Amino acid sequence: MIIAGVDEAGRGSLFGPVVAGAVIMDESFLEHEDIKDSKALSFERREKVFKYICEHAISISVGVVSHRFIDKYNIHIASLEAMKRAVEGLFIRPDLVLVDGIHEIPIPIPQRCIKKGDKLNKLISAASIVAKVYRDRIMFAYHKKYPFYNLAENKGYPTKTHKEMLKKYGPSPFHRLSFKGVKIEK
Repeated sequence: MIIAGVDEAGRGSLFGPVVAGAVIMDESFLEHEDIKDSKALSFERREKVFKYICEHAISISVGVVSHRFIDKYNIHIASLEAMKRAVEGLFIRPDLVLVDGIHEIPIPIPQRCIKKGDKLNKLISAASIVAKVYRDRIMFAYHKKYPFYNLAENKGYPTKTHKEMLKKYGPSPFHRLSFKGVKIEK
């Protein structure tokens, strides 16, 4: 049976896309001690484990959904869409998808939703690392264009500094205008 894990990153960010990772990996490679929830790893450790996953995975895919899609539909629908795109991008169709969270993805493949799956299941943990590293790299690129928001550090999340810069400069063209803290008060 071919099983994929899928998870997303960037759900609570005020800036940029939501990104999902999908991973199919042989169980023997999942024994790596640092394949765990991406939030539990330092930046340097996460980068090393990402490289390990890329070298040993049977298939990896990433799904990216823009801030415009998020603003049009909402973050929940956008997260499911990102996960759908990630799973559909795998070059092998899985027999089962393990999904982080409580909501199934709109795809015709059997699924098992696991609440806090990024902490409980190694395949979902691997997917969380892929999603987080990919999204962080997008934020580093945006940081070069919008350095005053400090995206290289906060990754678009609502830190004190990010919120202060939003008040000072207003939102960029890539902020999620539907999110509290970004909405322009009239």
